[in-house]
Amino acid sequence: MATPNAVKVIRIPPLPSIRDILKLYNLKAMRQLSQNFLLDPGVNNKIVKCCGSIKGAEVCEVGPGPGNITRSVIMKGARKIHVIEKDSRFLPSLQMLSEATYGMVKVIPGDVLHFDMHDLFEESRRKAWDDIPPNIHLIGNLPFNISTPLIIKWMKAISEKKSAWSYGRVRMTLTFQKEVAERIDSPIMTTSRCRLSVMCQNWCDVEMKLLIPGTAFVPKPKVDVGVVHFVPKINPIIPLPFELVEKVVKILFRFRQKQIIRGLAWLFPKNSDTEMAKKLLTDAELKPSMRSFQLSIEEIGRICTVYQGMIEENPRLLTYQRSAELGSDWISREKDSEIEAEEFKKSLSQDDFY
Repeated sequence: MATPNAVKVIRIPPLPSIRDILKLYNLKAMRQLSQNFLLDPGVNNKIVKCCGSIKGAEVCEVGPGPGNITRSVIMKGARKIHVIEKDSRFLPSLQMLSEATYGMVKVIPGDVLHFDMHDLFEESRRKAWDDIPPNIHLIGNLPFNISTPLIIKWMKAISEKKSAWSYGRVRMTLTFQKEVAERIDSPIMTTSRCRLSVMCQNWCDVEMKLLIPGTAFVPKPKVDVGVVHFVPKINPIIPLPFELVEKVVKILFRFRQKQIIRGLAWLFPKNSDTEMAKKLLTDAELKPSMRSFQLSIEEIGRICTVYQGMIEENPRLLTYQRSAELGSDWISREKDSEIEAEEFKKSLSQDDFY
């Protein structure tokens, strides 16, 4: 006899395979949208397994494409699935899944980069931040071109307990190209340690759960893919405003191979930059000769805390930017490294977190 609270697992009635759907609707991956399809149900099941148990859960899948991972989510016992898809070509196949599951799959046309999940899930699922995570999951085989800006946007939402995280510590299971996944999970003193590592690890416990070879995708990408699981922390390691932490971490890793005093000087006006950077590091009890990848998040937190105190004394520092003069000043300071200077100038226009 079934218990009153037993979760009923939906069995999808016979449907065309994803491969047949691609042929039926003449769907092809668009290179400009960084689309790659996973047609192997076994691989899709492994991705969903990385979420942990989703039985009875509400799931939001971002970038579902034709619905391959969606089918695995259904079969694993999710109660309701919201799929957010920007590409209108996939809406008919997703609508087919919605009809086959009697509306359990809710199709939402839209761009996840601009979508607010504040009221997306059932109100009864909200939990206090210091409670166990709610039975809500975000999952997605992300297009490579949006994965980094999206995860940074979500880290900010986590820090502010907004969007999906107004419901509590909602977990995420997302795909990234292998190098990005490794950076997210990268520990201190490793070559892949970067801004993305610090920003994600400050607000979440992260773990790369699975490596998928590029050969599993259609079309085959030039890189392998990593599946990363995120669980928001109850308390971040650096309990300061997102914008302040982001500013400090960004400048530290712009000068990754240089002594940290060289990078931190760019937080201050030129006429006092070295003096203020020395004071910042003295108060943070850190050696000026360290490199950014050698810093623990706690040590970066000490820098941020001292910098916040300097801002309280001089509020103009918060919005101070030296971007207009970075290129020429960098070259005048580093005449012995023209190649690095050129790479640095190019990087100024890139909104990456590598």
